Amino acid sequence: MGPPDDNGTAVDRLLAESRSRLGARPGPRELPELVADGALVVDLRPEARRRDEGELPGSVVVERNVLEWRLDPAGDHRLPELAGPDQVVVLVCDDGYASSLAAAILRDLGLHRATDLAGGYRAWARRSP
Repeated sequence: MGPPDDNGTAVDRLLAESRSRLGARPGPRELPELVADGALVVDLRPEARRRDEGELPGSVVVERNVLEWRLDPAGDHRLPELAGPDQVVVLVCDDGYASSLAAAILRDLGLHRATDLAGGYRAWARRSP
């Protein structure tokens, strides 16, 4: 996905608005420190992508179609790994687009520290040690 033109498409505008709500998004090199501090990392990628590209160590897999139910801090179906609304939750998709949109929705659910991994799984896979 390239940068939007002057007018942008509706999804470009939605993405920009979502990212403006998230503030600074962590990159792959910041992920270990966030995890050490108690962040929950959620891999949104479909099963076929995880199988083809690899797993993200230390992450919890939640398919995108059930994300809101599994991460609603007040919901009956929430993940046991979700400590509460103050926990940092880092969503990961392929390249960091769908995860930005999803993180904004999680903020609407009350997870005010929800964010996503800039560049997604692919940026994480390309990182240098």
